[in-house]
Amino acid sequence: MVEGRIVSVIGLAFGDCGKGLFTDYLCRVKSAHTVMRFNGGGQAGHNVVLPDGRHHTFSQFGAGTFNPGVATVLSAPVVVHPTALLVEESYLQRAGVSDALNRLFIDARCLVTTPYHEAAGRLRERARGAAAHGSCGVGFGETVGHALAQPEQALRYADLLHPSRARDKLDAMRHSLRASLPGDIAALNPQDAAILDDPGFGLLWLEHAQRLVAKVPPSASEQIAAQLVRAGSIVMEGAQGMLLDEWHGFHPHTTWSSTGPAAAEAALAGYGLSERITHLGATRSYLTRHGQGPMPTEDQAMQVLAEPHNADSGWQGRFRRGHPDAALLRYALAAAGRIDGLLVSHLDAFAGATNLRWSHSYSVHGREVRELPSATRPDLTHTAALCELLNAASPNYATAPIANADAFLRELQAITKLPVVLGSHGPTWHDVVAPPGYRA
Repeated sequence: MVEGRIVSVIGLAFGDCGKGLFTDYLCRVKSAHTVMRFNGGGQAGHNVVLPDGRHHTFSQFGAGTFNPGVATVLSAPVVVHPTALLVEESYLQRAGVSDALNRLFIDARCLVTTPYHEAAGRLRERARGAAAHGSCGVGFGETVGHALAQPEQALRYADLLHPSRARDKLDAMRHSLRASLPGDIAALNPQDAAILDDPGFGLLWLEHAQRLVAKVPPSASEQIAAQLVRAGSIVMEGAQGMLLDEWHGFHPHTTWSSTGPAAAEAALAGYGLSERITHLGATRSYLTRHGQGPMPTEDQAMQVLAEPHNADSGWQGRFRRGHPDAALLRYALAAAGRIDGLLVSHLDAFAGATNLRWSHSYSVHGREVRELPSATRPDLTHTAALCELLNAASPNYATAPIANADAFLRELQAITKLPVVLGSHGPTWHDVVAPPGYRA
């Protein structure tokens, strides 16, 4: 059993590391009553497959929602996409979950993504051309960036209760987003440009968004605090991963979100709770990345590894695979701060002829690099320099392939000096086990 009333699941790579699987599992074994999302927004995609074959990609609902009675809290740092949330709820209905909205708490202070954010973000990404950042195309980064630039125009979940206020903010943001883009944006994509030029589109969206508010009213901090202090366990589900973190990822291929333990602790403290969180770092048996950005150990031969829930289509582009990278893992752990144990998915990858090898260092312009220096303060110049270093890096691989899952786990624990708490040899919670030798 994983110790602690409150447990977090923190991605240690570029995302897609099994956070959904492990959140679902931890909710079951700890009889959790709540999954708390503490960062990210509608761009998250956490897959849960049940032993009976049902599957859902959790975006805004907590990945423990298949467990009856488990609530989801979208805390104040989370960016809510109301209409996408309604669509996700309809998919959960088809998967047999009839009461997901009844178990949902949305902090009144959450920022809200609108179709104007989505359109502007897609146009901005198109305008970057070959220098694209790797956007998911759902407006998350645009929502956060616009709120920082124009805080008076930021739409909060509570604003949806006040149609006149929401309409005024929608119109103001539409104009300012349009003005922030090149004048010839229609050439980039006429459909998205037409959305930004149409005030009626936002009004129609608002009508749909108010359907959500009618079913899930904004929650005050005190209401959420009352849910969190209930006797029983909480799983804090992170989005993305440390290598995409806004201050620790490799600029500009990052998310507009803090993804690590400090973000989880700050979100919990925002509701007056100061309990210790057991922070568990999630990783795969091999490295993956969806879309743009550096990944030195990428290997086209690894495309043979099946990815039934990660496609090459869509805004992020190609789903990439690479060998395990000790240098990136050490960097992620240093950036995270305190991680108490590891969660490792896709251990079944060693059942095939994958020839996975550890990379322990890089060759960069004739010198060996084993450690990536962490910045002592938020510094995009530093993370941009790391991005350039990784783009120039050639991995130095171990001589022999990794023999099997046990050999991989032994090496992983030697590199990280951390226990492997749970490992998965398949996609469902039935496939999750505590590796031999682990003592909680």
